[in-house]
Amino acid sequence: MKKGDILELEIEKVVFGGQGLARVDGFAVFVESAIPGDRVRARIFKKKKRFAEARLVEIIKPSQHRIDAPCRYSGVCGGCKWQFCDYPKQLEYKREHVLDSLERIGKLDVPVHPVIPSPKHFGYRNKMEFSFSDRRWLLPEEMGGEAPQIDFALGLHVSGTFYKILDIEACLLQSDTGNQILHDIKEYTLKSGIPVYGIRTHIGFWRFLMLRHSHARNEWMVNIVTSEDMEGAVQPLTDLLTQKYKNITSVVNNINSRKGSVAVGEREVLLYGRPTIEDAIAGFVFEISANSFFQTNTLGAEKLYTTVEEYAGLTGRETVVDLYSGTGTIPIFLSRGARKVIGIEIIESAVSDAKRNCKRNNISNCEFLCGDIKNLLPGISEKPDVMIIDPPRAGMHPDVVKHVCAVAPRKIVYVSCNPTTLARDLELLKQDYRVVEVQPVDMFPHTFHIESVARLERK
Repeated sequence: MKKGDILELEIEKVVFGGQGLARVDGFAVFVESAIPGDRVRARIFKKKKRFAEARLVEIIKPSQHRIDAPCRYSGVCGGCKWQFCDYPKQLEYKREHVLDSLERIGKLDVPVHPVIPSPKHFGYRNKMEFSFSDRRWLLPEEMGGEAPQIDFALGLHVSGTFYKILDIEACLLQSDTGNQILHDIKEYTLKSGIPVYGIRTHIGFWRFLMLRHSHARNEWMVNIVTSEDMEGAVQPLTDLLTQKYKNITSVVNNINSRKGSVAVGEREVLLYGRPTIEDAIAGFVFEISANSFFQTNTLGAEKLYTTVEEYAGLTGRETVVDLYSGTGTIPIFLSRGARKVIGIEIIESAVSDAKRNCKRNNISNCEFLCGDIKNLLPGISEKPDVMIIDPPRAGMHPDVVKHVCAVAPRKIVYVSCNPTTLARDLELLKQDYRVVEVQPVDMFPHTFHIESVARLERK
């Protein structure tokens, strides 16, 4: 087997990362856009000592769970790779990812419940980020025909790349209104005569477009990210949008002159309305600014936090410590059942957001500490009854694990967006804690991503 070979393969399973796994004389071959039951022809594009990776060339016999993807960009866009698989089967694959990680990495035999599905399968995202580019990546059906405009794109990244941008007419993960706003901004910027930003040349003005939507209030925020301050370009666009869409309540301009490809500016200019929009989860109201963190699936977040609340089992007498507390969503959600909630977060702006959100909801039993968990956790004067751990994708630092075991809360609820680091951290904790159960919650339909909530009790 070598790079460039085309093989006929039977797909056995889906592995974490969303690829299908086939074997050739025991040798593992991972195939993009393939699921169990598919018989395919695939071309090897990467060959290593222990495995190879291949791209789909032809489906000889489709899996019974393969469906027609409703999005024309499916298979090219990196946004959601599983649209071709029916949704109930997606949930089964995600549960298998969690179960496999716990068994293989964590050496754990623990009940993993069926995945709680997302209430909405499409139109579920409350935040979408689109990139401008001076080079448009063509769809397969556009190649060889009459060339479309190729020096402009406003859309999403091609799978696995940072510089290839597909021009997107509509994304099914956001609502129809979001797609109409996207269309109008694209039309305006095309006609503006002001160049879009080149990801490789670092020359140009229009860089990113971020749309935020409040599910509870039906409010929209438009965040236009540009390479410099040019009021004469962005203000007419603001006026056009706010006259047409009465539920656009905020338009901001983030100015990012740095080469780094991030949609966060060095400074922000308010062009219209308020600098925030409001959304609500289970009756709690949250102010969301252009660059603040908020779960991208509002209805799914309520399912996730309800699971956390259930596993915490609060009676009103407990002290709860929440590590990686962010903008305070979990502490605020748990405040109604706890005596006191202490959040620890290293990002100063997130702590400020958390305090503001507590004030907005008239909550007085939450306290937030800003700093490194490794430094702050040992100094907490009140021993927690329950600890919430919701780390970033990389999981907990080993020193944090040691401090958690030293503090010795009676119960831990671990919230994870990465089954592999969840399994690793639970393996480190299992000397002192029994993992009782794990509940996966789907926040990202049509992707391999899965959130999980684990309930641990001290031995």
